[in-house]
Amino acid sequence: MKTTTTKELTLACASMASMALAGLAGCGGGSSGGSAAVAAVTPVVATPAPVMGKPIVSDIFTADPSAMVDNGRVYLYTGHDEAAAGGNGYVMNEWRVYSSCDMKNWTDHGSPLNTTAFAWAKGSAWAADVVKRNGKYYFYAPVDHKSIPGFSIGVAVSDSPIGPFVDARGSALITNDMTTQTSITWDDIDPAVFVDPSGQAYIYWGNTVLKYAKLKANMIELDGPIVTVGGIDSYTEAPYMNLHDGTYYLSFAHHFPEDIAYMTGPSATGPWTYRGVLMNANSGVKTIHQAIIDFNNKSYIFYHNAALPGGGEFRRSVAVEELHYNTDGTMAFVPQTAAGPDANPTASCKP
Repeated sequence: MKTTTTKELTLACASMASMALAGLAGCGGGSSGGSAAVAAVTPVVATPAPVMGKPIVSDIFTADPSAMVDNGRVYLYTGHDEAAAGGNGYVMNEWRVYSSCDMKNWTDHGSPLNTTAFAWAKGSAWAADVVKRNGKYYFYAPVDHKSIPGFSIGVAVSDSPIGPFVDARGSALITNDMTTQTSITWDDIDPAVFVDPSGQAYIYWGNTVLKYAKLKANMIELDGPIVTVGGIDSYTEAPYMNLHDGTYYLSFAHHFPEDIAYMTGPSATGPWTYRGVLMNANSGVKTIHQAIIDFNNKSYIFYHNAALPGGGEFRRSVAVEELHYNTDGTMAFVPQTAAGPDANPTASCKP
């Protein structure tokens, strides 16, 4: 994510609601194809978490989780933080994949994809997302573009959830020149893809400005205009969509340092009502980046922190907690825990 100075400057802009909403000094505003608003916006101050959750992976530094359930197994996709101790920028060249049958024991499947798979890209394996459709697995990856300045989002495809994945298009799905709401070059990051029960697929993404668009059934082309969602207090990045008991939940990184906040709505496009903070900010790292799944009749939230020895801003670790829903449909606040969730095994799935 660029360098410390650039990243922190960008997210400082995102944490100023007046700039994010008014579009001042390159910190948001404008629209590529429409806009939507959020109701009941209530500012909440980020509070650092008193405990850091237990890392899932202990032999390398991992970040930016995405998760998917397939055939009784959870697949966890992460970025790989390769910065040296004391480094002052992100070094990320590949993504990693792990799987579990019980949320406690994880199998390392190595790297399913790296930036060299995209001939048009020049590096930076930032926060990605993976979704299954029609028997294939689609990997949405933000990378730095060789010829179009700024970050772009590519799509890779595989017949297996553990890869290998190959470029599905031969070109980027979204490029920085397609979005003009901000002058920064890394606003087109953090893709999250959601397939509605109706069959319509959506992609959500964006730093500073939250954007979404429909995807065609082939999952590798946009199907209509890019829409911006305005009126979110202190939106930073990392949108993520999940559906639970008929309610749509759109969570995101909020403020800087980031906590996790969320909104609810009656559809995948809103209208949205802001509900509050779901997880407090980390200590030791300013980002957090969540993913939410249902597995074996329980719900879980993945995130990253700096809990491993030697961890920090550019050396992060993915963790997971159980997530609970209140009787009124809101999400219960999630504290980080030193132990993580209890085992929740799938009987037919072997570790």
